[in-house]
Amino acid sequence: MADRDQQAEPDRIEGAPHPRETAHLFGHAAAEAAFLDAYNAGRLHHAWLITGPRGVGKATLAWKIARFLLATPPAGEAGLFGEAPAPTSLDIDPEHPVARRSRALAEPGLMLIRRSPNETTGKMSDVIRGEDVRRLQGFFGLTATDNGRRVVIIDAADEMNPTAANALLKLLEEPPAGAVLLLVSHQPSRLLPTIRSRCRTLRLDPLGPADLAAALDAAEAPAGPETAALAELAGGSVGEALRLALLDGLAAYGEIVAIFADAPRYDRPRAIALANSAAGAANAARFDLLLRLVGMFLARLARTGAGHPPAAEAAPGEAALLARLAPDPSAGRRWAQLQQELSARASHGRAVNLDPAALILDMVFRINETAETRAA
Repeated sequence: MADRDQQAEPDRIEGAPHPRETAHLFGHAAAEAAFLDAYNAGRLHHAWLITGPRGVGKATLAWKIARFLLATPPAGEAGLFGEAPAPTSLDIDPEHPVARRSRALAEPGLMLIRRSPNETTGKMSDVIRGEDVRRLQGFFGLTATDNGRRVVIIDAADEMNPTAANALLKLLEEPPAGAVLLLVSHQPSRLLPTIRSRCRTLRLDPLGPADLAAALDAAEAPAGPETAALAELAGGSVGEALRLALLDGLAAYGEIVAIFADAPRYDRPRAIALANSAAGAANAARFDLLLRLVGMFLARLARTGAGHPPAAEAAPGEAALLARLAPDPSAGRRWAQLQQELSARASHGRAVNLDPAALILDMVFRINETAETRAA
């Protein structure tokens, strides 16, 4: 892997291990078994589309598969003591040379394709560009690894621009010998149908509370008694749960619920304090967190109105608040529409560098106005 891979980590959660550094995958035994069955049956497809909600472990599975493929001798290959038995797990020794080199982004048989910095401006690109995918031409031109395999991880494939997608499609149509491509996708509908049709799909579902708690513990970010609330708010995404745990997101969500506890008589001083906590460049992570939490709050209101209230509270008093503000489908539709409007406003505000505190306060006002409409 080139030095440029070590310069930026757009797929890393600050303060948490990267998927390539994560040894254990929780909650996805069925997907692991499906891949292993295909491998042992001699039906190893050249391209795999690993899909599911953001943060549930798709990249961790991709890295686990990559390590397994590069460290496992091909079926039928005899060693010093004869042919090795069929593998029963995708796990390999964390100290295996392939595992060590992969963690260091130094494994010659593995190529990671992800967003990269613009060489002129130095800023991280918003998309995977054609030049990123064209790096594979040089990679596949190199001598294959000891077992003849070369593995590519594209994370996330949804982020490819049209040029990159078309470049990848050519590879999928005529895959090099021994190549296995692993496409991580949060929204496979955004991919070209011709790309999807050339991949075998592994679908990963949200984690349950027990698996999410185990994943948090393995990432050294245990939530203790708050695990159930984290799992509920994160929607079974360990990535989102890690962000919430590391940024004290449960407390921030509790503040949002408290602000609207008596809506449409919202707690103005509390709202101002929350907005001010996102002010300034130093609080960019806090700003992003609050935007996500406001979106979650509105989504939970919309689902409650549609007759699907959350299974558990993510903050004290939340259940009663959601039931009061979204008692019927018409209210649910209003909250869903407001979520879309505020999401678009947040995107525009970021693009034009709108003051974060002002944007958060504006969202509070809009939510309160919608609550007033309901009260009227």
